Amino acid sequence: MKLDELIAIDVHTHAEVSCRQEPDEMWKPFEEASSKYFKAGKRPTIAETVAYYRERKIGLVMFTVDSEFQIGNRRIPNEEVADAARENSDMMIAFASIDPHKGKMGVREARALIEDGVIRGFKFHPTVQGFMPNDRMAYQLYEVIAEHKLPAIFHTGHSGIGTGMPGGGGLRLKYSNPMHLDDVAADFPDMTVILAHPSWPWQDEALSVCMHKPNVYIDLSGWSPKYFPPQLVQYANGQLKHKMLFGSDYPLISPDRWIKDFKEAGFKPEVHDLILKQNAIKALKLQ
Repeated sequence: MKLDELIAIDVHTHAEVSCRQEPDEMWKPFEEASSKYFKAGKRPTIAETVAYYRERKIGLVMFTVDSEFQIGNRRIPNEEVADAARENSDMMIAFASIDPHKGKMGVREARALIEDGVIRGFKFHPTVQGFMPNDRMAYQLYEVIAEHKLPAIFHTGHSGIGTGMPGGGGLRLKYSNPMHLDDVAADFPDMTVILAHPSWPWQDEALSVCMHKPNVYIDLSGWSPKYFPPQLVQYANGQLKHKMLFGSDYPLISPDRWIKDFKEAGFKPEVHDLILKQNAIKALKLQ
């Protein structure tokens, strides 16, 4: 990344529309429900997302979510996201998503992606993927990530995916309690663990884990900052000011809206650049 040319780094953006395969009908009801929940419009392609961020001089981390086991929809290929990052390496980083249920085949895929040299981290969504983050099933995949000292982002807290669907779309919120990641952070100190989103209704648990484990960060995506729990803003202004990361959850929330609300949400001016850019440089090992 050309860090000096970027005003911020968004560590949480989604690849939602592939240019290489048709949309999967299995995903359609989940997408419609999440669009209603987030009041989101038409989803952009990967190329459109990159152009949007380039225009704003904001760096981005992009990933898909592999929910083939739990939901049964085809994921967007990790290679498609990696190719976009390769072509836009001045301002984009690719994370891969591999469902831990894929076992040794998933481990093989992770190794191949890392050896290709573009993937710089991994994304997990325990609720959508249907697993406890501290389930030993996932540890063989974490071992590969830790071996290469790469970061991993884990969805935490309430899930907009499934909200309002009958039975929540069959998805279970319990998997995304951030306290389960305390085990992961303890067992894999060489893997940076990023807790994605304000972790409502478990915000205090997330703050505790982040404070206790040096390898844990919190990304602030998925909510407008004006709705953040007060204790999250309090710790971002104080003891955890070096552990908070800007993330939008684009295209569900735009970085324009997030940054505008962030500047009006009670964050001290001296932490703005830390959260928008400097903490990400450290967490992602960009220097």
